[in-house]
Amino acid sequence: MAISKAEKDEIIKKYATHEGDTGSTEVQVAILTTDINNLTEHMKSHSHDHHSYVGLLKKIGHRRNLLRYLQDNDINRYRELIKKLGLRR
Repeated sequence: MAISKAEKDEIIKKYATHEGDTGSTEVQVAILTTDINNLTEHMKSHSHDHHSYVGLLKKIGHRRNLLRYLQDNDINRYRELIKKLGLRR
């Protein structure tokens, strides 16, 4: 269910703002979005998996908080990120 190291490295390369960037808001949101999409697919076939559901809700809340932070501090980076990720905000 968790994303592989190679997939995570690819996401970091794609969304990094500078060389060696692994913790910027954009990278964190992109990794969380991938995790959320994977968990959503898992929940479609395992609807009674309560522990995964709770984890999914926590990841959604964390992503929401990061997006709110980015929106409040740099609206242009926020708009660019949601366009890249295809989020509906």
